[in-house]
Amino acid sequence: MIKKIFLAIILIITVTQCATKDSSSIKINSEDTISVRPKLVVGIVVDQMRYDYLTRFYDRFGQGGFKRMINEGFNCKNNHFNYIPTYTGPGHASVFTGTTPQNHGIISNNWYDKFGKDMVYCASDSLVRAVGSDSELERMSPRRMKTTTFADQNRLHTQLKGKSIGIAIKDRGAILPAGHAANGAYWFRGKDEGNWITSTYYRNELPDWVQKFNESDKAASYFKEWNTLYDITTYGESGADENNFERGFKGKEKATFPYDLAALKDQNAGYDIIKGSAYGNSLTADFAIASIDGESLGADDITDVLTVSFSSTDYVGHNFGVNSKEIEDTYLRLDKDLERFFGVLDTKVGKGNYTVFLTADHGAVQVPSYLKKVKIPSGYFDMVELTVSVMDFAKRTFKVNGLIEKVANDQVFFAYDVLEKNKINPQELQKAIAHHILQYDQIDKVFTREQLQMGTFTEGIGALIQKGYNQKRSGDLVYVLDPATIAYSRTGSTHGSGLNYDTHAPLLFMGKGIKQGSTTTKTTIPDIAPTISALLGITFPNGATGDVLSFVLE
Repeated sequence: MIKKIFLAIILIITVTQCATKDSSSIKINSEDTISVRPKLVVGIVVDQMRYDYLTRFYDRFGQGGFKRMINEGFNCKNNHFNYIPTYTGPGHASVFTGTTPQNHGIISNNWYDKFGKDMVYCASDSLVRAVGSDSELERMSPRRMKTTTFADQNRLHTQLKGKSIGIAIKDRGAILPAGHAANGAYWFRGKDEGNWITSTYYRNELPDWVQKFNESDKAASYFKEWNTLYDITTYGESGADENNFERGFKGKEKATFPYDLAALKDQNAGYDIIKGSAYGNSLTADFAIASIDGESLGADDITDVLTVSFSSTDYVGHNFGVNSKEIEDTYLRLDKDLERFFGVLDTKVGKGNYTVFLTADHGAVQVPSYLKKVKIPSGYFDMVELTVSVMDFAKRTFKVNGLIEKVANDQVFFAYDVLEKNKINPQELQKAIAHHILQYDQIDKVFTREQLQMGTFTEGIGALIQKGYNQKRSGDLVYVLDPATIAYSRTGSTHGSGLNYDTHAPLLFMGKGIKQGSTTTKTTIPDIAPTISALLGITFPNGATGDVLSFVLE
């Protein structure tokens, strides 16, 4: 009996000590890690980067770029887009808002506006003017994006003292990530200008540092030969340099190295040829580096946000394809640009004072004509033929003309005024058109508005479409093409599907507050913004639906 009492006392004392220890530990941990405030958060998006580019080219990378992020930081190896369509505008918006097109509203790069009866661009804004260019085509802002980014939330959290700057060759790659409350977004105007510009949404004139950069003629310095960084015979992770699957540049008979950009520029829209070469990424890195001093980013203890999108990888992929020597060289050069950029951050902001993540806005498919050659199912789809067929079928079946208002972005839009006038039930039209399209060769699946609004898909393509479907902006039918089937040219790669070649994208974190390691646990693009928000201890973007990747954070 005495022994039992003694053991009970010992047990009570032990439990009490453990409880006290745990309580103390939790308190200390809470006080020490409630937030991590790096001086600068850098969000990098590599346009059209498939995850396997990390593994394919890994042995050729240096130690200071991609490898540094993998070795010093955290690698999410099974990271995917969880919606359709996988395009640039939706990709950039989803990375930084922490949600999908269902909520942030950027349903494509361009989409049909059912109310304005016209196609609209994701970043266009007729209420602003370009600054740094006289072009009417550069009137841009983030107004079409419906939710906030984590950069917006950082601005609010810091009483607008923390800066937000967006940089990219593409306007949408600069504008959407930086958010609504950004201090500035800068993109590259090519053609015959070759300048970094902005719009009156942000300011009425270019800041001095941007003017100085433009006047330096740095862009013009890239009118030079683009040859492989290393001996082309060592480029064993890509196909033959000369093949039938690449488009190339006007004025050059073959799409083969080297490319004399100075000689070819007049036939290829002037400065636009730089955008379409590996040097477009180098120019972006140059400008991003200039912004560190120009905007005093990371100069104090109030967190700033810099978003950088490397757009030229996408231009090169569309032109030459994912298996090209040009893509391999572009990534080897980008690796060196990243090393150079990180080196400047180490010096200017301080190693350990900044946090950086790197991901993509979508992947890309292998060129279907190449896949056909190696006996993998693939193909090309005629969108014009489908559009004519759908319109003719609707007219024949319902004896009314003009029921179909538009076919765009793999969606069919009904003319509801015509339906109402002729007392046609929209659900009946949906079912009829869906059945007709599904009989079409190379169509894999069709979803109706009723299915997407009334039902809940928890997995598969249906779930991806639902997360990309915005009730107000999307169409009345959404159709899905067969795997590796695209509505595109016979040369070059493209993207947009919910298949792994388009959804599997890199996700690397490095710097202050980030663990070292890797995981094959599935992560999704909308998880990025909540994770960075949790790191900073700020409110999540107002439409965020992603999860915090706690295993990434220290």
